[in-house]
Amino acid sequence: MTLNQQRKFKTFLTGLFAWSVALVLFFPIFWMFITSFKTELQAISVPPALFFEPTLENYVEVQERSDYVKHALNSVITSFGSTILALIIAIPAAYSMAFFPGKRTKDILLWMLSTKMLPAVGVLMPIYLLSRDYGLLDTRAALVIIFTLMNLPIIVWMLFSYFKDLPKEILEAARMDGATPWDEIVKVVLPLSLGAISSTALLSIVLCWNEAFWSLNLTPSDAAPLTAMIASYSSPEGLFWAKLSAASTLACAPIVIFGWFCQKQLVQGLTFGAVK
Repeated sequence: MTLNQQRKFKTFLTGLFAWSVALVLFFPIFWMFITSFKTELQAISVPPALFFEPTLENYVEVQERSDYVKHALNSVITSFGSTILALIIAIPAAYSMAFFPGKRTKDILLWMLSTKMLPAVGVLMPIYLLSRDYGLLDTRAALVIIFTLMNLPIIVWMLFSYFKDLPKEILEAARMDGATPWDEIVKVVLPLSLGAISSTALLSIVLCWNEAFWSLNLTPSDAAPLTAMIASYSSPEGLFWAKLSAASTLACAPIVIFGWFCQKQLVQGLTFGAVK
């Protein structure tokens, strides 16, 4: 086998492996999608029904039973609102730690990241009591605050990793021209980092959209996002698999489509931030 043939064979194996992994990861989504068009009996049949007459009754019932537009609006407001608030806090923090590092900068970054290791249920009671005392239970504001705090360590780390690689000579030239720290952020750092900030924002939106723990415990009705709508199809009598699949499809479709169109920015953000 020649060297060229070996390269082609390795490329073929790599592509085959990548497609195999992609199909394995995509299969649950595909199965959820087709299950949403089955009846409840077909959804739980053994062996699974691969050929069936599709029905839209599950989607009709989801629309009648749940206010999909309301839940989707709550998801949009909380996801985008918390991301914007987190960026407002994270950009100055990452800027100061990247360009004016102190002796404890790395310790602070590690401490921030260590908060992600704490199980959410460990702080549920104090956060629930604080939300109750301040009148934030079942409000979008509560979820915006929680989602902001939840994603802030990741956002700071990703922006810090990118800001640290920006050429410091540009900032030094700006200072020589009399630029203040605020001018440096607004007129120098932000224009050079629009790609990094947008990809970080996209990742934050996806994480907020998929968050279910805090949504279920803090917003049972009025401010409930799509994740809470999905959970409503679980009852003491059991799971309604077909209706649950329809609700899940409606909840996942917006963010899947959004992520599909923005996949380049998402991959870029993960590359320069999370794994660098």
